[in-house]
Order: sequence, then C-alpha cells, then structure tokens
Amino acid sequence: MRGQILVSDMVSPDMWQAIKTQPLMFVGAAIVCVVAILAVLAPWIAPYDPTEINVKDILMPPSWQHWCGTDTLGRDVFSRMLYGAQISLSVGFVAVGLSMAIGVALGAWAGYASGRADMLIMRSTDMVLCFPTFFLILAVIAFLEPSIWNIMIVIGLTSWMGVTRLVRAEFLSLREREFILAAKSLGASPLRMIWKYLLPNAMGPIMVSAVLGVAGAVLVESGLSFLGLGVQPPNPSWGNILTEGKDNIQLAWWLSLYPGLAILITVLGYNLLGEGLRDVFDPKMKS
Repeated sequence: MRGQILVSDMVSPDMWQAIKTQPLMFVGAAIVCVVAILAVLAPWIAPYDPTEINVKDILMPPSWQHWCGTDTLGRDVFSRMLYGAQISLSVGFVAVGLSMAIGVALGAWAGYASGRADMLIMRSTDMVLCFPTFFLILAVIAFLEPSIWNIMIVIGLTSWMGVTRLVRAEFLSLREREFILAAKSLGASPLRMIWKYLLPNAMGPIMVSAVLGVAGAVLVESGLSFLGLGVQPPNPSWGNILTEGKDNIQLAWWLSLYPGLAILITVLGYNLLGEGLRDVFDPKMKS
C-alpha cells in the first residue's frame, strides 16, 4: 500500500510545481521533440535523395536550392543530415535500451540480494570500469564489421556499468523502508518486491540516466563515424559528414558547421531535459 503511495508521488501536484520551475527542461524537451519529428519525417521533408550523386553540384555553398550546400559528390547536405538524424537517434535509443536492460537487471539483483551476489556483480562492474569506454568500443568495433547494428550492440554492451551502480544504490536505500519491510512480512516474493515496489520507486533516477545516456550514445556514434568505424558511406551520418568537412575545411565550411551544430543542439537538448528531470525527481527539490 505504501509503495503505491510513493509511486503516485511521481505525478503529484508537487512534481508539477517542480516542473514549472525548470524552464530549461522545456527548452530541452522542445529540442528533443523537434529533432525526433524531423528524423521521423525525413523521407517526406528531405528535398533530395541523400545518396544521389550529382557531379554538376559538387561543393556548392548554401543557397535556396541547397539550404546547407552540397558535399564532394554533389549530394544535398540538408537531406543527408535529416536521414543522419534517423541513424543517430536510432543508435541512441537502441543502445540505451540495451544498456538500461542490462544495468537495471544487474543493479536490481545486486541491490536486493546483497551478499555474494552483490560483491560479484559490483566487482565485475568495477573491473569493466577500469577500461576507458570509448577505447573499449574502438577495440571491439575493430574486430567487427562496421554496421549500424554492431554499433548499437557494442555501445549498449559497454554502457551498462553506471546504470548498475545507480540502480543498486537506489535499491539499497529503498529496501529498508517501511513499506518494503511490510511487504516482506506479508510474504511477498522477491520478484514481486522488485517489480511492484522497488523498481517503480527507483524510476526517477533511471529515467534521468536513460535521457542522458541517449546524448552520450549520439556522441559516441558520431565519434565512431567520424573515425570511419561507424556508419559507412553512402549511408548518411552526422559523423561521416563531419569527416568530409574535415578534409575540405578550407573549401566547404558548411560540411563542418551544420552537422556540428546538429550534434551540439541535439546533445544539448537531451542534457537540458535530463538535468531538468534530475532536479524534478530530487527529493530535496520536492521538499
């Protein structure tokens, strides 16, 4: 019963009042929504085929015909950026979904079971954290065929450690609460305890971690594509458009400016949204 009350607190009037005090969160949410809408509607919004080569329009500067100019093969940069948003966001959501699934499962097990299970999971987590995440991803990608699905899986499998520690800490603080002790005394099974009482009350920090994780995954995917280990041409990606801009920085500034701004604005939007949610779910803010 008490667990249900705590879950309902997540949508209480106090929470809405806290949301109203976070104007930057609304800015972040607006950016996230606009980027998502542009990515979904890319096939209808894009004025040109993103992979169509036109030798007559090579390295054309921004104009009414090509809003963001063209690249070294005459392809419209604006169209490629719209389709690149699809890839970047797809990688972000799938990778974060995979990392959240692994991290929540391991963190919940470690936080609820404690003892040897907790020690084994956390020491394994600490051991993986010893390796720099980006270099670990580079090492794995180097042995695999560069593809979108491989990037999603690798990023997800190397990003669960922070989620595990977060969920474990939340479970450790929740399992000594009165409603958990009451549920134990009534004979609730461990699975019921985790699924119905502990996990719903830990959803605030988990949601914040997921939102911030999308921003990190977009950055990692862009970095891998920039290095040539991510999305492979002719498929468009913000990272591989930046690679062309690097090679032609003195001739075609727009190849670096526009995809760079797209990455900056998208990551900023997710960070603002995540930080706003963190303040909303912070018990100190609610009190």
